[in-house]
Amino acid sequence: MKKVLLTTTAMAFASSMAVAGDMSMSGAIKLTYGAFGTGTAAAGADDFTSEADLDIAATSASGNISMSGTLELDESGTAAGPVTISTGALTFTYDNNDLGALALTGSGDGEDDNYGDYSVAFAAGGIGVTYTKDQDSSDNVMAVSYSAGALSLSLTALDETAGSSGGVAATGNPTTLTTAGIKKTTIGATYVTGPYTIALSGDDQASQDWDASVAMASGDTTITVAADETEMMSVGIAYTSGAMTLSARQEFNNAPGTDDETEFNITYTDGALTFGAGYDSGQGGATTKYGDEAELVISAGYTDGDVTLAAKGTDQDEMEVSVTFSF
Repeated sequence: MKKVLLTTTAMAFASSMAVAGDMSMSGAIKLTYGAFGTGTAAAGADDFTSEADLDIAATSASGNISMSGTLELDESGTAAGPVTISTGALTFTYDNNDLGALALTGSGDGEDDNYGDYSVAFAAGGIGVTYTKDQDSSDNVMAVSYSAGALSLSLTALDETAGSSGGVAATGNPTTLTTAGIKKTTIGATYVTGPYTIALSGDDQASQDWDASVAMASGDTTITVAADETEMMSVGIAYTSGAMTLSARQEFNNAPGTDDETEFNITYTDGALTFGAGYDSGQGGATTKYGDEAELVISAGYTDGDVTLAAKGTDQDEMEVSVTFSF
């Protein structure tokens, strides 16, 4: 009976929204066998799991003010997706604890957990300004950008000092926020001249971080040379040829005790078939990473109409096979 009432409520919501504006529905049903971890959290025992997701999106744009929202239903319950209100060059977005401009390392899996609540954005004449705030802790970030021809400038003022304090998340924030944040201002510049792209950035911390890179594009190949405040240097290459994309990166001259990372990725797509492999030595070492963050990840997929078959595995003896129907 609960499922019937839930479905009826969703359909009533969809019908009422359709009268006032545009409405769309999308979803997926997925059956998975295996076990895949995430970040520093290892996978459990191999087993079957099923997922069902339905998103009902509605948009009203009949006047000068546009508003959109989403009702999200899945096997764990219902939730409201992001709500956006815009007029002219201004856009307001609310998505409780889910705006990624504010994020701290979570205790659950060692990956970043979002905790931004709302943002106000302005864009006009090559100028962009976005202000994001966590209503619970008052942490905030303001990003300003300006583009004129080949030159792009940016300034980001970040304050993440109150989202978590003393190993405890601020009331209203995800309880996994147990690491302290920082306060800093970062400025950056990018200039494009012919096949070259030059990028510089630095911040105002007591122990300053900075990055510099030069990328050269020649046909299907791009070579990037970069350095940072640790005097580490890296060389990367990316190449695309038809259905295949390759990339590799090698670090040099890291500080004592820090390994020089090696990375490579390959993807191949031929019609309905997709293959991928990625290796990142920086994901190994003292802290073992699992799932999509593992040191080596291999994946393959095949699409037949609305159904996708996928398989992936890692160097941590993880395996996952799934069948997904999307609509």
